[in-house]
Amino acid sequence: MDTKELKATIQDKYGKAALKAKEADTSCCGPTSCGSVVTKDLYVKDELRGLPAEAVAASLGCGNPTALAQLKPGEVVLDLGSGGGIDVLLSAKRVGPTGKAYGLDMTDEMLALARENQQKAGVTNAEFLKGEIESIPLPDRSVDVIISNCVINLSGNKDRVLAEAFRVLKPGGRFAVSDIVVRGELPAPIRRSLEAWAGCVAGALTEEEYREKLGRVGFSQIDVEPTRIYRLEDAKELLVQYKDLLESGTLEGESLEDLIAGTDGKLMSAFVRAVKPA
Repeated sequence: MDTKELKATIQDKYGKAALKAKEADTSCCGPTSCGSVVTKDLYVKDELRGLPAEAVAASLGCGNPTALAQLKPGEVVLDLGSGGGIDVLLSAKRVGPTGKAYGLDMTDEMLALARENQQKAGVTNAEFLKGEIESIPLPDRSVDVIISNCVINLSGNKDRVLAEAFRVLKPGGRFAVSDIVVRGELPAPIRRSLEAWAGCVAGALTEEEYREKLGRVGFSQIDVEPTRIYRLEDAKELLVQYKDLLESGTLEGESLEDLIAGTDGKLMSAFVRAVKPA
């Protein structure tokens, strides 16, 4: 797959999502880029208290890495693909005034929205950086914890993303991300679809691939913990957004029903954790 085309597709989709989130409306993306079945009920109400509505509306993740990562006061946290900033703002609260939370995103509209949300929330120990997760603009060994929320699956070069994560983590640092993970094989037309990739389905790694890639760059204590497994009814909601692609012939004439059946139980949200050896 052409990585430039992939990035352009993702930037376009998430840029539109950011503009809609300013209206607290995610209807552009059906209702979000990954579907409401993935993004619903990820945060408890107490966590969201004090956050701008726009930050909540722009939450397009598949988990709650800020809670699962067990962040500690004084730590430096980096969110890969920070979007509207919800996980950065939550992380900044958890690490406190002696810590810091960075957000990294490549989409101008999302960065603008995140900075507006930071100002509205009055958070001073956060910073949003423009860049790609395949080339993190931070020094070696400068971060205690890396989080991410349903973004690594969007990259066309995941080996590079994981190598960069390993580089910027301090010895003993933690990799703690939520992501979409595949169990088994997805139908080939889904794997080849740019729209499906931008919608967080086609680009997902299998559990075995995740473990292998993390181990190859040097991580240890690797664990992949399912947090939500998507069954047939969930898959219908996830894949209905590809109906137009099917009708246009992009999915090679396979019926939407067959595609849905082929994903039953094969997609899950998972918490992926690993440690950089001390």
